[in-house]
Amino acid sequence: MILKAYKSFKYSELKSLAILLFIIVLIQGCSSTKYIPDYQAIVKKVTIDSVDSKFEEQAYNYVQKDIRPSSSFSINVPLYNLFNTKDGRYKTTDIKPFGTPPAILDSTLVEISRNQIQKFLNGKGYFQAKVTSDIKVKDKKAEINFKAQPGPASYVRKLSDFIITKNIGNIYHTEKPKFTHLHEGMQYDSDSLSYEREQVYRVMKENGYYSFLRPFVNFDVIETTDVKKVDLRMNVTDPPDGNHKQFNIGTTYLIIAPSPEGFPDSLRKYINRDTLNGIVYTDLSKRYRRNPIVRYDFLKQGELYDIRNENLTYDRLYELNVFKNVKIDYFRRDSTSNKINPIILLIPQKVMSNRVEGEVPFNGGTVGFNLSNTYTNNNIFRGAERFELQLKGGLQSRIGNGSSLFSDIYQRDFSISASISVPRLMIPFYTPVLGANGMPHTTFSSSYIYALQKDVSVRRIFINSITYDWVETKSKLHSFTPLNFEYRFGSLDYDKIPESLLANNLYYVRLLDRKDFTLGMKYTYTLNADKLNQLRSFVYLRGNIEVAGNMLQLLSNISGSKHDPGNGDYAKILGLPFNQYIRPEVDLRWYKHLGGDRQFVARLSSGIGYSYGNSVGRGIPFEKLFFAGGSSGVRAWQARTIGPGNYNRETLDSAQRRSFFGLDQLGEMRIETNLEYRTMVLRKFFGGVLKGAAFIDAGNVWNLTNADGEEKVFKLNKLVQQLAIGTGVGLRYDVQYFVFRFDIGLKLKDPQFSGSDQWVISKFLSGARDFKNTYNASHSPDTYRFLQYNFGIGMPF
Repeated sequence: MILKAYKSFKYSELKSLAILLFIIVLIQGCSSTKYIPDYQAIVKKVTIDSVDSKFEEQAYNYVQKDIRPSSSFSINVPLYNLFNTKDGRYKTTDIKPFGTPPAILDSTLVEISRNQIQKFLNGKGYFQAKVTSDIKVKDKKAEINFKAQPGPASYVRKLSDFIITKNIGNIYHTEKPKFTHLHEGMQYDSDSLSYEREQVYRVMKENGYYSFLRPFVNFDVIETTDVKKVDLRMNVTDPPDGNHKQFNIGTTYLIIAPSPEGFPDSLRKYINRDTLNGIVYTDLSKRYRRNPIVRYDFLKQGELYDIRNENLTYDRLYELNVFKNVKIDYFRRDSTSNKINPIILLIPQKVMSNRVEGEVPFNGGTVGFNLSNTYTNNNIFRGAERFELQLKGGLQSRIGNGSSLFSDIYQRDFSISASISVPRLMIPFYTPVLGANGMPHTTFSSSYIYALQKDVSVRRIFINSITYDWVETKSKLHSFTPLNFEYRFGSLDYDKIPESLLANNLYYVRLLDRKDFTLGMKYTYTLNADKLNQLRSFVYLRGNIEVAGNMLQLLSNISGSKHDPGNGDYAKILGLPFNQYIRPEVDLRWYKHLGGDRQFVARLSSGIGYSYGNSVGRGIPFEKLFFAGGSSGVRAWQARTIGPGNYNRETLDSAQRRSFFGLDQLGEMRIETNLEYRTMVLRKFFGGVLKGAAFIDAGNVWNLTNADGEEKVFKLNKLVQQLAIGTGVGLRYDVQYFVFRFDIGLKLKDPQFSGSDQWVISKFLSGARDFKNTYNASHSPDTYRFLQYNFGIGMPF
């Protein structure tokens, strides 16, 4: 079925369908008024006059959404009309989740909007502001104009405060310079008063005032003889039953429910037990050891109550990933005591789970599938340790050229991996201070990978590692792998590899036929990963570096081992040569918020692998090479089909191209850059939102030496000549927890050609068929595709 659909697909058919859909939507958008009765009108325009320019956008937000017209360029209303009209009228039942209904004039909503805009202006210091509304209707189309008479703006002449409890006054005056927005001479702004109230509340809750409430803070606005000036006084009142009191933490009662169903009716008998270090620990489920849980209770006996410690306890107990609900309450044993006793109630979640996942990668001339099964135990040693066991397998097949589906399977992969993640840093002879901004982890992992390339090679890799992950701040993440051991066994199928290919001694062929091991370390630093799903302006950075073989080289030198890597005599450990290289990578992005749902992203991704010492002449391991293209790179190309440099697969014969597909277009260096504009397309689309993107991508991979051909080597003066450039558009279907992505990439410049022939976009616009036929004849079984379709889950970057 997939193959038949693939064969029958034609670009001209897609283009015709798109044009037809556009015409239908356009017609629907131009005739919205015909679906409403004569006594109704559609709001086409809303304006607000005589408002200070710095407040215009905020004032417009007070216009009720149901009477706000859609943008002239939006397809939300036309699409809604297309699916939700019947017999010349809007449907009242069976509404389809497409687009947005038109803005129908409603005088009640107009009055509410007028009143809200006036209140907004009053809150910005225009106390005498008056707003009127004017409605004009013609041919069932309405225009609404709100006109403001703001009057003079009022400014703060004098600031003062009246705080009854002396200690609260002292704390406020000490902390005030760190947060206040209030100052003499400022324009009156009710939002600044609300912010001040919130900050006073926060500071008091951080300094022991457990019972402090927001209503205790209020403001007096005092008129003066000058209508343009007011005095402000902040008041902090006392509670009806006396003065504000600071509280200390007493005994903490930490109770775990017997099952995910919750707690028994009464917990009274569990709060009268003996304490240990100020904590009464009760595990009704009998599943959890004490120390791994109470380690993340930051409400310490005798300390002053601080809401930050309460929030920290919430966050870390949730991050243990073994409790589905965390609740913290407090009680006092008598009303005169200044001690509050926390009760931490934890409801465990299901410990074990099994997840089966599958995907069907469909890229240009290949199709395949991957299937994985992941078993998870979130509490394997009763200390919130997370154990994962994953089995994964897949294959990839060529399609087209008259072959049936999965008749030409060229790649098979299988892997099994296991890991145990412990929620703390397990460092010998050292107990690090826990990070205040995130849960640290120590992860022990082991995996086995089997990869078969038909008629070429078999690679087997066994990997073991220990990794420490910790959080410096919410925006700064660190990951350090002090021990990464890889045993690699690769072999070539000499009986089936063409003699001509072996005679050429190609670089990538030599990389496949090697047996060695790697002992190294890795470090990764990530900045602002917590902001990736936010519409704001920021810079994201992810940098990592991998260094291998230096310790083994040192041991080899100390032992006096004689070796000469330049002449093929490599130092060995346990009878096998070891790898020695350095491999840094950087992913740098700039996210610029353009207002509303619009965002611009600029990205630079680069990496280099440099072998030295005991790897001179051998290069870095095959799996450490870089590739370009794919759904998160240069999207107009399938992954592993760009470069290196100006490399053209025409230099191989047909059998070699078939055998080494996906193996010969890798490099020791990569540069990719992406520019992407993102915006909203439909706010209602099958229970989610539909977003769109337009992008330009560029990049390539290169070798560092000319051992495999001069055209593959990176040279700065040839950088522009060797870049692949593509453009395209995409859709992102966002259902809150998942984003399903579809991108169409179009090749603009292809570095495998030379001179002006690199600009293949000219061939696409004129003479595409002849160009493709010529290329296919000289590159069989490879075929040329101007368009590349990419499906994925999650954003590309």
